[in-house]
Amino acid sequence: MTTNPGSEGLDLRRFGSGVVIVVAGCGLGLIALLVTARQGVTEWPFAATMGALVAIGEMVQFKVDRSRNRAPIATSAALGYAMLRGSDVAVAPDVAQVVAVVWVATMAGILPRAIAGLWWDLVVSSRRVISVACAAAVFAALVPTGFVWNQTWHRGVPLVFAMVLSVLSAGVMDALVGAGQATERYNRPFPAALRDELAVMGRIGMAMGLGGVLLAAGASLIGLWAVPLVVVPLLLTQFAFRRFASAQRTYRTTVRSMARSTEIAGFSSPGQNARTASLAVAIGNDLGLTPARMEALEYAALLSGVGQLALADPSPGGASLLRSREERQQAAEIGASIIERSGVLDHVAEIVRHSNDPYRQGRASNPDIPVESGIVNVSLAYEQLVGEGSGQTPGKAMENIGLGIGAEYDPVVVESLRRVVGRGFRF
Repeated sequence: MTTNPGSEGLDLRRFGSGVVIVVAGCGLGLIALLVTARQGVTEWPFAATMGALVAIGEMVQFKVDRSRNRAPIATSAALGYAMLRGSDVAVAPDVAQVVAVVWVATMAGILPRAIAGLWWDLVVSSRRVISVACAAAVFAALVPTGFVWNQTWHRGVPLVFAMVLSVLSAGVMDALVGAGQATERYNRPFPAALRDELAVMGRIGMAMGLGGVLLAAGASLIGLWAVPLVVVPLLLTQFAFRRFASAQRTYRTTVRSMARSTEIAGFSSPGQNARTASLAVAIGNDLGLTPARMEALEYAALLSGVGQLALADPSPGGASLLRSREERQQAAEIGASIIERSGVLDHVAEIVRHSNDPYRQGRASNPDIPVESGIVNVSLAYEQLVGEGSGQTPGKAMENIGLGIGAEYDPVVVESLRRVVGRGFRF
């Protein structure tokens, strides 16, 4: 069954806690719009220009990975509008007007994507509205709407300080909301999810925040003439992010193509590698691994059977557990050597190399062996017991795996598997 790619934005089953985020974002926007309609819009040229930038940024947003989309132009324009104070801005927008303009522009930017059937995510866009509202509130508390920068340093330093605090508050708010969403959706421990969100904010979010500061400072000083000057670096940022996202997609496609080679050759059952990887990712989420380690874990699970291609005959039904210990370890070593030749997957190769080591002779005595190897080992065993054509129930499979705790399988990983299965994980 195929679906319109844009329909992801309407699939409430994906939202979970995201429903609350959408309601909060839209609620803030509607209330702000009503307040602004009653009070009237100040500085229409700035409102229209910044709103247009936000809408354009939403229209040209892109997906960085499977769970995040990025709209650097929209984010920078929204933050910039929230921090307008200067000699060229006669009446600075209040918090309600900032939220109203950003929300209306966000909805206007999403609409063409929805009509065209392009990917969009109302939850992420609502998160942006909430974080900008937080930034606008912090900035208004620190810098009154009547403040005018007369280009003297003793007034400029507090203004810049307020801008930085506002950007940080927006980033922290978005990180807290995103961490809660990741905890609900992927069953990640909240501290680990928050750590990952803050790491993303430090790398990507601050670049967009800096764009917002430059846009606000330039527009406050020389008016709308600053917009085209600041938009150029924003476009370069957008281009760099798109190239990064494209490289990630190509990378993932290449790995998945390599993984399918074992299925084509009959050394693994159809879909076995993908099922093993999905379970490994679920366990990695439960254990709170960092995004970089999660990516390496997924790739290792997908490529864990590559070394079997060097064996004489396929295992019946792709069940590598039916092979001898020596054959499985030989296949793991060969697979790691093949992966190492790529020159960019060394950590993945190390995971695969130890993915068939018994826990007692491996990680229990050598902590340098990555826990990801144990995750791949357990995931592959569970898949071969429960996967297509095996016939075992999850309970029976867990019983069989439990017999190998401490000897064959890492106890920490098996306990994580129990939690994942107990939450109703299905291939």
